[in-house]
Amino acid sequence: MTEGTAMSIVHRARTSRGLVIGGRIVGAALIGWSAVIHLELWSEGYRHIATIGVLFLLQVISGGILALALLAAPTRFLASVSALGALFMIGSLGALVVSLTVGLFGFTESPDTEEVTTAIAVESAGFVVLLLLTGMLVGAASRARPGITSLSHTE
Repeated sequence: MTEGTAMSIVHRARTSRGLVIGGRIVGAALIGWSAVIHLELWSEGYRHIATIGVLFLLQVISGGILALALLAAPTRFLASVSALGALFMIGSLGALVVSLTVGLFGFTESPDTEEVTTAIAVESAGFVVLLLLTGMLVGAASRARPGITSLSHTE
């Protein structure tokens, strides 16, 4: 191995590590932001809406747990945690879209609020960031163990 190749490997490892750390922080921040939006809405009156109030509170609690898990998870569990975070964000976004269109548990959300616009942006960005982080981690794991693939086939 030449010195240039070794430097290239070190540079890629540092870049990858930086992206993982950045993905953890940004993903956790976006999940936390989504949780704060739901907490504000819950405290402003959504807590009095049947079923929706409980679901908003559960979203706040689970979002807080996921955000902390993203920051604290050991590397070997990070792909699973980031995948759960991505599913959490797309699930929250999906519930919002349903409540805006056909209604959810008898409640229809108004599209004319600042919180709706912010939630759509935050949850979309969170989904993308966490999906990219998950893909990067899974890709790195499969490169580390080239003989193991999730969709391998024999010829």
